[in-house]
Amino acid sequence: QVQLVESGGGLVQAGDSLRLSCTASGRTFSDYAVGWFRQAPGKDREFVGVINWSGGRKYYADSVKGRFTISRDNAEKTVYLQMNSLEPEDTAVYYCAAGLIPAANARYAYWGQGTQVTVSS
Repeated sequence: QVQLVESGGGLVQAGDSLRLSCTASGRTFSDYAVGWFRQAPGKDREFVGVINWSGGRKYYADSVKGRFTISRDNAEKTVYLQMNSLEPEDTAVYYCAAGLIPAANARYAYWGQGTQVTVSS
């Protein structure tokens, strides 16, 4: 069992940076890939990026590639989403999720409650 809690969201201006954290409880966190997803009002949830259990593999959605970076610290049971050059289109609730396969369309068994990111123009 893994519990996930996101933090770090907030209101920023276009061009600013923000770092989200996803902190886990449970002893097997390092076994899991962790994905980031987001959902804007009136839109479907979309994949942002994922990092495998060791941090050696990362995949990103085209919309954030080059601007967002995922990293993890297994000793701290935390995964980070560094978001640079934020755009109003990045406004959404951001969720982290843990699963066994680091892929956009994999099954993620555990989800956090989400953190709001709002980017003003």
